[in-house]
Amino acid sequence: MGLEGWFLWFIVFWVFALVGLMGIGGFFMFRKFLKSLPKQDGKSDLDWQNIYLDKTIHLWGEEEKELLRELVSPVPELFRQVAKEKIAGKIGEIALTEHATKINTDLIIRGYIIASPKRDHKFLRKKLNEMKIDTTPYDHLFEA
Repeated sequence: MGLEGWFLWFIVFWVFALVGLMGIGGFFMFRKFLKSLPKQDGKSDLDWQNIYLDKTIHLWGEEEKELLRELVSPVPELFRQVAKEKIAGKIGEIALTEHATKINTDLIIRGYIIASPKRDHKFLRKKLNEMKIDTTPYDHLFEA
């Protein structure tokens, strides 16, 4: 009894599909692994992100949290929490660097622009325009 006809093609399809899906999953796991590796200072990118979040959590108000939620709403739901944590970590880093006493709209927008990849900037501009927030003061960050 050999593999012939439609059953052979069914098996071949699933072999390629499973290899492809495992490759995609492995890629994302490897990226997460690289972010968790310690740098020269002994802390990883994820460690620093958590440190910035912990040190600035008291600076966040409800309005600011809602603004961040609104800004990350275009991100697919599967990745939204990770994106929010990464962006909040960058906002916290900027706030600590500038010795801010409160997280404000300006810090949130600057942190979001800096933390997001360049390919996402057009979606961010669109979202800011929908929210009627002027992006002119942040043009230099979009360019960088």
